[in-house]
Amino acid sequence: MEEEIQAHILSVWKEARGFFSGKGSEGMLILTDKRLLFIKKTEAPMKWWGAIRTRQIVRLLQNKDVMFTEDGYDATNLEIDLENKKNQKISFNNILQIEVKEKVWGSVLFLDVMEDAKEKKFQFSIVQDWVKYPLSAPTKFLKVDWSGFVKYIKDKQIVTN
Repeated sequence: MEEEIQAHILSVWKEARGFFSGKGSEGMLILTDKRLLFIKKTEAPMKWWGAIRTRQIVRLLQNKDVMFTEDGYDATNLEIDLENKKNQKISFNNILQIEVKEKVWGSVLFLDVMEDAKEKKFQFSIVQDWVKYPLSAPTKFLKVDWSGFVKYIKDKQIVTN
């Protein structure tokens, strides 16, 4: 049974929240009908990545909604990427808290999740521009509309008391 991709966002900057959380990492945030995935290591070709990233920035500057998918990456690509253990899989019911905060510099998706029996806090934001040297790091973030994304996850969660 294949997972259906509901939203596929590139150039996502993920940081752990907390005391001495360390540095962030770049990847793709993928929302499927079954779970939320952060793909740090992909087998997708760099040429595809560059073209799609540019198209995504233009789209998000015109229409802020992040609930879209990208051509050239499907459930088969996702299956291959999920074989890499560095990629994060988050079950909807392991999401304890999800909220969006608007910052001066961009929109941030905050997640509190249960992972390996511990509560972990992450924040995700979409990068518009990068500096490549000496290390790849975001210089400019996008203001986007995460509301459909958040609603989808909340609607999929099984509420238990």
